Amino acid sequence: MKLITSINEMQQFSTDAKRRGKSIVFVPTMGHLHGGHASLLKKGRGLGDMLVMSIFVNPIQFGPKEDYASYPRDLKGDMALVEAHKVDVVFNPTAEEMYPEGFQTYIDIERLSKPLCGISRPWHFRGVATVVAKLFNIVKPDTALFGEKDLQQLQVIKRMVHDLNMEVNVIGAPIVREIDGLAMSSRNVYLNKEQRKAALCLYNAVVKGKDMFHNGIKDTRVILKEVRNIVESEPLAVIDYIQICNINTLEGLEKITEKALLALAVTIGKTRLIDNTVLGNEQREQYIF
Repeated sequence: MKLITSINEMQQFSTDAKRRGKSIVFVPTMGHLHGGHASLLKKGRGLGDMLVMSIFVNPIQFGPKEDYASYPRDLKGDMALVEAHKVDVVFNPTAEEMYPEGFQTYIDIERLSKPLCGISRPWHFRGVATVVAKLFNIVKPDTALFGEKDLQQLQVIKRMVHDLNMEVNVIGAPIVREIDGLAMSSRNVYLNKEQRKAALCLYNAVVKGKDMFHNGIKDTRVILKEVRNIVESEPLAVIDYIQICNINTLEGLEKITEKALLALAVTIGKTRLIDNTVLGNEQREQYIF
């Protein structure tokens, strides 16, 4: 396993690998790795010759009052997980390496970035799209893997790849959950014992929405009312959004005709958590890790 911090060195490694006919699979992360990341690495190991993971806390996707400075970082612990999954390269640049003085080029995904998380975090997906585009240019992957816990992010990246004719196959992987159902997230470490228990309202809400749909309810207003009631019954929970929308455009729906995305963002204490499920797609079942 090789640790690379220089953009030039990472580009050279990838160029040399391609010249030798090797395919590159890429898993971009912000570190503080958990079972969700491990599932991406496990899947990625079987999809190509070289497995590359980036660990980079991207400053331009955080707002001025968000947790960039305090975002959990544990490179030593991350490297242990990386070695266990036979990663070939970890790319771990500094913010100064990625965004040198004078940097002024950004990527906006106009429509997909506006709903859901884009309402309260209007800067977020510009930062995500920009860093992912840079990472694709640096790592030169044939395949890139992203978790479906942030399905809006996945759709934004797929749109960017399509619109800009990037030669990268973007694959989503199912949400990985704790044994009690909470979606795995690096930010879960912020939660104290009481907040951790309260955070289960997100999972309970997702399960309720799925059960209602399976029982034949297609009116999104009816489903959303019950889902919202579950979250609002938790005193520590503050809702950012709870929405049912078209899985491709992320536009809100009044009635589900085939399948739809049920997505929510909820703050527990000071920790913002997201979760989702696709209603009407039995092949995309989330699983317990």
